[in-house]
Order: sequence, then structure tokens, then C-alpha cells
Amino acid sequence: MNKTQTSPHRRDFLKASGALMSTVLAAQTMPQRVHAAGSDVLKIGLIGCGGRGYGAVLDALSIDPQTELYAVADVFTGRLQGVAGIRERFGARVTVTPERSFEGFDAYKKLLAAEVDVVLIAAPTYFHPYYLMASIEAGKHTFCEKTHAVDSPGVRMVLKAAALAKEKNLSVVSGLAWRYDTGAVETMKRVHDGEIGEIISLEETCNTGGLRCRKREPGQTEMQYQINDWYNFTWLSADLPGLNLVHHVDKASWAMKDETPIACWGMGGRQTRISPDDGQVWDHHAVIFEYANGVRLHAYCRQQNGTGADVSDRYYGTKGMCDLMKYRLNKMDKVRTPIWKFSGQPTSRFQMEQKALMDSIRTGNPINNGQYMAHSSLMGIMAMWACYTGVPLTWNDAMNSEYHIGPPSPDAITWDMVPPVVPDADGNYPGFTPGVTKFPMK
Repeated sequence: MNKTQTSPHRRDFLKASGALMSTVLAAQTMPQRVHAAGSDVLKIGLIGCGGRGYGAVLDALSIDPQTELYAVADVFTGRLQGVAGIRERFGARVTVTPERSFEGFDAYKKLLAAEVDVVLIAAPTYFHPYYLMASIEAGKHTFCEKTHAVDSPGVRMVLKAAALAKEKNLSVVSGLAWRYDTGAVETMKRVHDGEIGEIISLEETCNTGGLRCRKREPGQTEMQYQINDWYNFTWLSADLPGLNLVHHVDKASWAMKDETPIACWGMGGRQTRISPDDGQVWDHHAVIFEYANGVRLHAYCRQQNGTGADVSDRYYGTKGMCDLMKYRLNKMDKVRTPIWKFSGQPTSRFQMEQKALMDSIRTGNPINNGQYMAHSSLMGIMAMWACYTGVPLTWNDAMNSEYHIGPPSPDAITWDMVPPVVPDADGNYPGFTPGVTKFPMK
């Protein structure tokens, strides 16, 4: 098995650069700084210059011609070279200079001190709540990629940042992009209008091929290796529930009108990803969330090469079912008689989330996704710990935990620092054992 095999990532810079749409927007006004219609630009600052970060920039520049990439920041040296590829496509709209190209663990602070109007954050998940709070404190409209936290203190920080953004009339847009997908929006409207009746069960599945794996490079410290290969370390990614299942539990939460579950339980493990190169994350999880009205959400994720793929969202009601990924509603008879199907043109949900952000700035009508982005992140964290421990976990226990899975602040990290987990003499990283591992409240 090739452990580096994976399906293309939507934020992959090289892939995204060849498949972009161009849509003209009408520019109006923004609350923090005046933008005369059609005559001024929004300056973008990017924090996190990996594939997802550059992909977000490509989406923003493509969907709004009155934007420019003004500054970039990353903890790694060398990551900023990707700006050249953006400049090849967008020319003078990339105004990044060496003076506005920041590297190191304090790079985000330097970028936030620059004259940027909007900040796009796409770093390893551990960093997201800290960068989001700092961006809002600096008075910046902010897009933050999913997932938005790896632990409960991080979730609460996201909620605080969102509350502060409301006070400052700043937009906060989440990378949980399906809520900006035109077909999904139209389908969900009908679910909420009762066209499939009262929801009685939800099923979310994200079964794909193997997870990305980056090899250790000569001369890397352990901290450099883990942050570079962050998908494979729980303190940086929140495992598969934080990497991919979070999109699906967010869609289920959306279907439930953002009601929060009261508890969950789950199971999972490592079957095919068992070498030192695989870090410490698991390759399959199965979780059931319980809602106060008795509805159950069945959520599954698996990343194992050679297994059957299924990426779907299905909601079952008293009058029919919703297949959200196919934008349709059906009756629950033998032939799945259609109730409704979206007939509009497809859109890029990734560009639509950037369009919504830029539009909100120009019109002075801030968007704030803070509550659902925090709650869906907590659902991913709950799923992870329910599987790790093998015991049920309540929403209140998860929300109130004081446990920091990583360092208490990214400002405390150095490349020579010992990470929260280290390999043993055989190169294997510590794992989690259901029935032995406990959910950490402190």
C-alpha cells in the first residue's frame, strides 16, 4: 500500500490554479473603511501558506476582481514561494512584497499589523482559534478554515472571538463550505420547510482512501516534523473527525436547525495505518449523536486505501428523505419517487463562501458564522474522544472541559520545543485505548 496516496484536496494549490471561475461583483461600501463602488480594493492577508491557504486566496481573487493579495504569513520558511504561482495568474493584483512576507511563529502578528482589510486563515487546526481571536482583536474581517479548534478551550475561544466580532461589526466566515453551496442551500430550505416531514434520523458518511502522509526530512526537529505532517497528530488536527467528518456533522447540525446534541458514543481504531509514519491518528470512526427529542445522527468516517468509497448525507423524515449531496428529496417507497430535485447551475462552494465574505464587507452587513463553526467543531472533538475512550460523552462535559491538548498558546512554541507527543524507541507514537483512555476534563 502506498501510504502517501490520497484523493485530491480541494485546497490543493496546483489543482485549483487550473480550474477557476471569474465572476464580476458590484462593489459598494464597507464599515471599517470606505470603498467607493468599483474603484477600490479589499486587501487580503493570508495566514497559512499551504495548499488550503493558497486555494482560499485563489477562490477570493477569482470571485471578486476588486481584491488583491497584500500580505502572507507562515510558520515555515520557504512556504511563501507559492505566491509566485498566484502572481503568474493574477499579475498586478498580487502586491505582496518581501516586507509583507512574514515567517515564523510570530508571523501572524506581523501580518495583522499590516494594512489588510480581510484575513484568510488556513493553518493546522490547533492554531485556528488563536489566530481567529487575534485577527478579530486587530479589527479584521476574517475567514477561518475548518476545523476551528482541537479542544474545548479552543471552541470557547472561537465563541468569544465571534462575540467580539459582533461588537466590532466584523464578518467571520467559516470554511464549513457546504452552507454556501447553492444546491445544498436550496435543498436544505425544503428540509426546513417540512417537505420530508419531521426528521427522525440522520446518516452522515465520509469513507475515502488513505490519509496524506509526509515523510520526515533530514535535519527536522520533532516539532518541525509534526507541524509539517499535522494531519497525523491529534493535538494538531483532532483526528479524522476534525479533518473530514466535521463537514458532515455540520451539515447534519444544519438540518437540525443548529440544535446541539446532548451526548454521543462511538468506536473506531487503527487497522491499516499502523506504522510510525502514520503518527497517532486512527483510520476509522463510527459515532452516534443523540438529540433531546430522540433523533439519532449516525456518523461514519474511514480513510483506508482499497475500501469502498461513500461520501453522503441522508436525512430521513416522516414523509420522505433528503439526499443532500445529490440535491434531491425522495419518498421512502421502493422506487424512491422524487419529491423535488435542484435544477439550477452548479457553483463552487469554496468561491461562494469567499463571495459572501467580500459582499458582506462591501455592503456593511457583517456575516457571523461563529456559533455553528464552534458547535460543529465541538461535535468533531466529541466524536474523537467518544471513540478514544469507548464511553458516552455529554455535550456539557465536552463544552466545559479545561483540557488543552496542545501547548496553551502558539506563542510558546519553538522549533526546538518538545511536542505534546513524542515517539518511543521504536519510532511509534502513543495512542489511545478504549476503556483505558479517559476524557480529560482538566
